[in-house]
Amino acid sequence: MFPRTGCPLALPECPLATLDTAPAEPHAPPAARSSAPPVQRPSGTAVSESPNSATLIGSVQRAMRLLESVAEHEHGAPAKQLARETGLALPTAYHLLRTLVHEGYLRRDRGLFFLGEAAERLGSSGAQQKRRRTIAATLAEWRDSIGAPVYYAAYRDGEIEVLCVSDTPGNPAVAEWADFRETGHAHAIGQCLLSQLDDGARRDHLGRYAVQSLTPYTVRDDQYLLRRLERMRRMEPVTERQEYALGTVCAAIPITFGARAATVALSLPAHQADRLVPAAQRLQAEVGHRLGSLALSISI
Repeated sequence: MFPRTGCPLALPECPLATLDTAPAEPHAPPAARSSAPPVQRPSGTAVSESPNSATLIGSVQRAMRLLESVAEHEHGAPAKQLARETGLALPTAYHLLRTLVHEGYLRRDRGLFFLGEAAERLGSSGAQQKRRRTIAATLAEWRDSIGAPVYYAAYRDGEIEVLCVSDTPGNPAVAEWADFRETGHAHAIGQCLLSQLDDGARRDHLGRYAVQSLTPYTVRDDQYLLRRLERMRRMEPVTERQEYALGTVCAAIPITFGARAATVALSLPAHQADRLVPAAQRLQAEVGHRLGSLALSISI
């Protein structure tokens, strides 16, 4: 099945590194035992589990404050300034800064500290997650307004990738009964993406994934498909009726950002085929209204 609204497919996870903590403080001597009886809690009284100073790791908190302080200085900052801004003793600040440099979260250059590659990866991952959420929320909005499952897909590194699907139990997505990457000739998403490629890239794709019959309605051979793709007008919706799966009709809207080929698509049960073109036109209008704001988000 396709990835659902959360859009986890083909998007790299960010490796989370652990921070070394500062040396533990010396243990205080054990307190003298009291002869008083233990305090009895009333029956049914719950113990609060809210974080407090006894359960938080102080060295991690201090390291986070240093990272935040470094991030505020585009041109770097020395240890003494960072210690002052975070309220840390200078020896503690030096120790944590050295640890953060060792782990790659900071880098040191001529006595100044800057964010390192590990911290930048975390920031990049956060931005990617925000873009995924933007796409997922937009697809869900279109799904509800049109009343059909909505898909986002792109052509990346010679492959058709369905990156996000938004559907509901009442309007489920098409089941991927045949590998979607290998059957681009049969479904609207694949045909739409292939139509955005040049002739050489189309032939290269079909050389790796030959046309095969999936249903009685599937395109017959490579040459027939190439002629169909050549006739498709730029930026017009691409429709297919039961070519990939019997009982399902689909439409895909082409989206092009520079050299990147992408598409937003929808599917309907075959008995609602009369809705396909009006729904595709509505989806195309929605995409047009939001294209500017989605330009960065959709380039994940």
